[in-house]
Amino acid sequence: MSASHIGGKRPRYSFFLNPYADVRFTRCPRCARLTNLRKFAFFIHTDAMGLIALGKTSRFCPNCDLIIVHRDELEPQLANILTLPLSDKLSTQYLVIGTLPLSVWKSAIRNSLSIEVARNFASDFKEHLVFTPSPESP
Repeated sequence: MSASHIGGKRPRYSFFLNPYADVRFTRCPRCARLTNLRKFAFFIHTDAMGLIALGKTSRFCPNCDLIIVHRDELEPQLANILTLPLSDKLSTQYLVIGTLPLSVWKSAIRNSLSIEVARNFASDFKEHLVFTPSPESP
């Protein structure tokens, strides 16, 4: 594991945390192809709890290896895990670091796998991206 990576595996996927509640990115912002729904196990650092693993279905472009997570869906799930009132969810700082294999995430749920062991299987993201939706044509 490199000093610049949290996870034990090589970086994988590009990541976009969609801040726009009214834009769903059903098309990839890079290649304009339709995105698919796919389940991922995300490795997330929170100020309140440290490292956690969260399973979530998200938009995915297999052509670009781009995962799109909608912030307005992710934050209520994090608030629930952290047992915070929904109104406090924005005050909790978090960073989606990368992904875990789904099998490791499921094993962690069943067998209380330590976060340090899970960290060995984690892959950081290659890059965190920012996209701005283009204005719709009249």
